[in-house]
Amino acid sequence: MEKTQQSMKVKVSHEVPIALLEDSKYFNDYDYCLPHLLDQYSEYEEYFRKAKRTGRYIIMDNSLHELGHAYDTKSLLYWVEELEPDEFIVPDVWEEANASVRNAKTWVSYEFPENTTKVAVVQGKSYIDFATGYQRYKWLGYEKIAFSYGASFFQKTFPHPNPHIAKMMGRLKTITSLYENNIISDFDRVHLLGCNLPQEYLYYKDFKFIESIDTSNPIIHGLKGVRYSEGGLLHKEKEKIDENFTISISENQKKDVLYNVGMFRKINNL
Repeated sequence: MEKTQQSMKVKVSHEVPIALLEDSKYFNDYDYCLPHLLDQYSEYEEYFRKAKRTGRYIIMDNSLHELGHAYDTKSLLYWVEELEPDEFIVPDVWEEANASVRNAKTWVSYEFPENTTKVAVVQGKSYIDFATGYQRYKWLGYEKIAFSYGASFFQKTFPHPNPHIAKMMGRLKTITSLYENNIISDFDRVHLLGCNLPQEYLYYKDFKFIESIDTSNPIIHGLKGVRYSEGGLLHKEKEKIDENFTISISENQKKDVLYNVGMFRKINNL
């Protein structure tokens, strides 16, 4: 897909527990699918089958963040064929640049549905890892590339007493350096996986290559009764969205979630 020089609207999605799936259609620009949950919850599976039937845009992850490793290959291939997501994030290996590139080489050869774009995630422990990894993915033919939020390198490259600020600014610094060194161009397509703090995305507003983002941050904090301030947050809950996936949600929790979703867009000028 050719991308013009003009600024594009960044697509945003927030992963939610089962009780908020139907509500999420009204505040998410697309649906972000965690494939391991498709095998665990029939309600989740049915939601995504319906999403496909009704033409919603779907990005399917490989569940590395939730499981600590990518979901098994057989299941991933099955769900890609079943749901034909618009994008699929091929398996990567946490902070391991070479292993992630090897996986990308393997997955680039798999036959996928015609309308599914394969996305590769840059991993590494140094700037060289990120720079060479990004270039190698492009050489392999990947049209879209993603950056995770939690690499320890990001914290090292931007030392700060608050580790969440350090990682937030470290990812920004890394991506900015890649852009300044002409490794990332204005015509590239980039996805940002998660965030350390919700205000991080404001600093990417002048980058034309940021196409989509996903984060459960507004949801997790809303469920815990934590509302964003006008400036966002300075701390981060460690909980993952799939850890309490079937919880009942009170009206007050729902109000806090919806408040954070709206404030997220306001803070980041989305």
